[in-house]
Amino acid sequence: MGKIIYPDLSYNLNGIFFKVHNYLGRYRNEQEYSDAIEEDLQKAQIKYEREKTLPASFQGEKEGRNKIDFIIEDSIILEIKAKRFLTREDYYQIKRYLTALNIKLGILVNFRDLRVNPKRILNSSGHI
Repeated sequence: MGKIIYPDLSYNLNGIFFKVHNYLGRYRNEQEYSDAIEEDLQKAQIKYEREKTLPASFQGEKEGRNKIDFIIEDSIILEIKAKRFLTREDYYQIKRYLTALNIKLGILVNFRDLRVNPKRILNSSGHI
């Protein structure tokens, strides 16, 4: 059994996700969930950066194409979704972000689900 990465911060974030989901329900858009999460991050005094734009990853890629929903405490990438189900592309997206920023942990949350079930995605080459 490996050790859990950022257990306290992850626990606090999960509490925010459950609170937001209970308050807003299942049928809002990603921006509304992000706004509510941002408000709770501020209340909890958790450092974050919202909608960080990644630089182009190859020649010819348009600027601003890849935006990360949240970077929490310079340690966790948080991606918010509001769709019927998550796809492989959603996982690949967060893996690209983890690799591009050399971050160890990403959390993917789909608020359209009946129950919030945050997915932890690890970057084996990222730093802690």
